Amino acid sequence: MYSDQTLFTPLTLPCRKVLPNRIVKAAMEENMSGADLLPDHNLFSLYRYWAHGGLGAIITGNVMVDKTAMTGPGGVVLDETSPIEPFKNWAKIIRSGGALAIMQINHPGRQVFKAVNEHAIAPSAVNLKLGRYTKQFAQAHAATCEQIYTIIRQFVTTALRAREAGFDGVEIHAAHGYLLSQFLSPLVNQRTDQWGGSLANRARLLINIVSEVRAKCGNDFSVWVKLNAADFQRGGMSQDEAREVVAHLNKLGVDVVEISGGSYEMPAMQGRVEDSQTLQSEAYFAQFAAEIAKVAGMPVMTTGGISRLPVARQVTESGCDLVGMASALATTPDLVKKWQENPEYRGVMLTSSLSDKTLASLITMSMVRRQLRRLGNDLSPLRQPSQLWSLILDAVHRAKMTRRYRALINRNS
Repeated sequence: MYSDQTLFTPLTLPCRKVLPNRIVKAAMEENMSGADLLPDHNLFSLYRYWAHGGLGAIITGNVMVDKTAMTGPGGVVLDETSPIEPFKNWAKIIRSGGALAIMQINHPGRQVFKAVNEHAIAPSAVNLKLGRYTKQFAQAHAATCEQIYTIIRQFVTTALRAREAGFDGVEIHAAHGYLLSQFLSPLVNQRTDQWGGSLANRARLLINIVSEVRAKCGNDFSVWVKLNAADFQRGGMSQDEAREVVAHLNKLGVDVVEISGGSYEMPAMQGRVEDSQTLQSEAYFAQFAAEIAKVAGMPVMTTGGISRLPVARQVTESGCDLVGMASALATTPDLVKKWQENPEYRGVMLTSSLSDKTLASLITMSMVRRQLRRLGNDLSPLRQPSQLWSLILDAVHRAKMTRRYRALINRNS
């Protein structure tokens, strides 16, 4: 049996909760909610595989704080009106193998498909720019101060309800071009009030949410933040600004900072950036995370492109405390156990090599989601799924979920 001096040793977080090892299942967008945007048997089946896969912590796919603001039509929502029992069942399943259960909570801002909602709030009225795909996304409207304060309350409410359901903590999503990331980015945030301009102002929303969640949920509840190492776009948030944000988070009792990168416009989280920029071929953000770890007062985790044990080991040796994996666990949910039996075992990374970055990103996500749906239906994952067929199946699934979502919203309006 393989053992590692760091990877397979426990880690005690500042809140005193203990991860049994340093490998974390990072969040993926499943689009697999049941009726009324709640977790049901399909998600329970999917997470049961990960729960018994030898992981130290499991972060859910993003749970939305507002049912009118969705990254996708099949997303899960936990707000003040949501029944709590499905979430209690979810937390119990995630924790059943010894891993910590962390709920990722999120607001999409402008990254909303028009088919789901024609309008979206953002820091400023700056629409996504995705070439021929731009028209598929909602029109961005600048959030009012009242709406911003409502969003803060929504994040806090979702965090409190996650605690009520038995989750060990929440991860506040401030990466990948979603709302909190949009506020951090000077490319999207063009406000001239207290929420825009200087980095202190652009980070104000994130800082307020983290502070309120920590204050309301207590010191024994784990608070994580997912942050871009950089936006990898001209005019976006820089690496130096990311380090400065982490310096602010040092003062707020954050337990883990997860370092990733990119957005819908520049999908660096899939290893794709502009030609003038480079990422590592594996563990895309490990170097950036190692630099941030030098200023971080809390454990640092990095996610992106990790599928081999030697790479995971290099991440911890570089200065990161936690190794996050996502796509590789969609095809091999027990990858960590396989590593312990065979250190040479290589996980499967599903990618598309098309030059069209947006289409390649959509194809990659469709292949991953197809694997997740198969696991949720207790079917074996595919090691080499067809790119075209995965894209078609995902489109059919999204259309079905969109019809159901719009019917739900119309019924409740």
